[in-house]
Amino acid sequence: MKSLVDHLSQYAAYHRDPRNIASHFIGIPLIVVAVAVLLSRPEWTVSGLWLSPAVVVALFSAWFYLRLERALGGLMTVLMGLSVWAGHVLAAQSTMVWLSSGIGLFVVGWVIQFVGHYYEGRKPAFVDDVSGLIVGPLFVVAELAFLLGLRHDLKQQIEERSGPVVRRDLKPREV
Repeated sequence: MKSLVDHLSQYAAYHRDPRNIASHFIGIPLIVVAVAVLLSRPEWTVSGLWLSPAVVVALFSAWFYLRLERALGGLMTVLMGLSVWAGHVLAAQSTMVWLSSGIGLFVVGWVIQFVGHYYEGRKPAFVDDVSGLIVGPLFVVAELAFLLGLRHDLKQQIEERSGPVVRRDLKPREV
């Protein structure tokens, strides 16, 4: 199994421009909440517990994150729980509100992601490795920790493999 550093370094290699990273601080949370919204229907009560496809995906994601590291995994589990809660609230609304909010958040989130990757000059990580879809939210949380002056050791290990965060010059695109 890949380590935390392996996953984050591989993902970080596609995200070295600060504008791209900044776009991920907005785009990825929107996408995560959108997926939670869209997967919060149908829902069931099983032995008094609320269950939906969103809960199943969140539990799988929490397991993945916790296997990589307890501290970040615990934080990711809380954040996934909040996303599922928000998804549940929106899914409890009318079908129009549920679908329009879920699809709207999803589309806006991806548009923001692709704008960031324009500045990066590189395609999103998930195009080459689908695991980028689950690593992306973790990357955002790790980058936030770095901005707050936390996890210097982790940041150093990632930058040794992927290079430092540097603004890339915009180059004219060939048509």
